[in-house]
Amino acid sequence: MERRHAPAKLLLFMNWFIFALMTVVSWGLYGIFLHSGQVAMKDQANGLFKAFLFVGLAYFLTAVLAPLAMLATRKAAWTFPTAGMGWSLLAGIVGAAGAFCVLLAFGAKGTPGVVMSIVFAGAPIVNAVVAMYLNPPEGGLGAVRWQFYLGILMAATGGCLVTLFKPPPAKPHAPAPQAAVSNVRSAQTQ
Repeated sequence: MERRHAPAKLLLFMNWFIFALMTVVSWGLYGIFLHSGQVAMKDQANGLFKAFLFVGLAYFLTAVLAPLAMLATRKAAWTFPTAGMGWSLLAGIVGAAGAFCVLLAFGAKGTPGVVMSIVFAGAPIVNAVVAMYLNPPEGGLGAVRWQFYLGILMAATGGCLVTLFKPPPAKPHAPAPQAAVSNVRSAQTQ
């Protein structure tokens, strides 16, 4: 009897798991694209603030207009409990503060590979510690299995290893000498 429900459980698992993987890809690209935007602003002093301004615009489009459209099409009730609004606003503030701190790290000469490795190794640790504080495990900390602590240690170690042993970027190609370029052009026209 249990086997008949297995495909439904797998489908439910895959549904949230696919969204989780989509988040991994989105946030994995975030630092690279954000740094590229900062550099492309061509403003050494203010490029990071200009880039963050467009991050804010993207947040408005994604986090305000899209949910409004979803709520409207689902004909949702427009009641918002105070606790739900407060926690959600706090989540937005810490998320935006984190995004801003990523830009400040880039502005202080941190590279996307290093900064984002530290962020993505450290964030699950912070999440686990705060979640256990807000929702203590049954039986206290002593009831937490050793694999959980090992996972935290592995996340920290992984972030450290990726940061310390990230391969250096390729050296930029030297521009072709001007004389050689003009010789090639004249040879092509003949």
